Amino acid sequence: MDTSLKRQDYHRYAWKRGEKAGTVLICAGVTGIIAYFFYRSVWALIPLSAIGIFTFIQVERGKAEKMREELSGQFRECILSVAALLQAGYAVENAFMECRQDMALMYGEDALICRELNYIKRGLKINIFLEELLEDLAARSGCEEITQFAQIFALVKRNGGNMAEVIRSAACQVGRQIELKQEVQILLGGKKMELTIMKAMPFGILLYIDIGNRGYFDSLYHNLTGIAVMTGCLGVYLGAYLLGERIMKGITADMV
Repeated sequence: MDTSLKRQDYHRYAWKRGEKAGTVLICAGVTGIIAYFFYRSVWALIPLSAIGIFTFIQVERGKAEKMREELSGQFRECILSVAALLQAGYAVENAFMECRQDMALMYGEDALICRELNYIKRGLKINIFLEELLEDLAARSGCEEITQFAQIFALVKRNGGNMAEVIRSAACQVGRQIELKQEVQILLGGKKMELTIMKAMPFGILLYIDIGNRGYFDSLYHNLTGIAVMTGCLGVYLGAYLLGERIMKGITADMV
């Protein structure tokens, strides 16, 4: 594959203008909240900056995952359009180039799939095989649905067969997988909300007590015993946070 083609790596989120700075401020805010509630010290921000960095990485991973889900949905519509063009008599390479117009009308010129179809068009013009371009997209996207389609397409291309029917069947399979994931997300929506509330609840309780009873927690700050106790509490909180995230990911994986 010619490296002169600028291609998106969907394993990493492509930050929009100003979005990264906003996320950094949010992560700094999270660090500041933890430093205030657990230590009431500006100096605590230095070691706790590791939590801010971890939060930033988690946010970036979440945004990358949403980007891959968006690409999968758009790719399904793309291959349905390609199947229709094949039925109309287009060659498969021309069908992938022509379907971009349909995708632009459906999702807009800046859609992820439109960018990918631009890359495919440019690749075909410099004589890169379509199956190689699709395999490259599958590798960059990390999407299981696109990977499966690329493998099926390469197999049919080598061995021959009804390309239109194969692509339509693959589109239906991709659609079922996407719908299953969406159903799982809906089913887990309530549980995720409960987990979010549980993450925020300790801070809400501390704030309520602190406002209602000024000085109640003073003995836990600015002394070695208090620092040790609050560090232990922070460790328990972070452990519970990570355990909750791990359980939620395990449930999602099992259901899908």
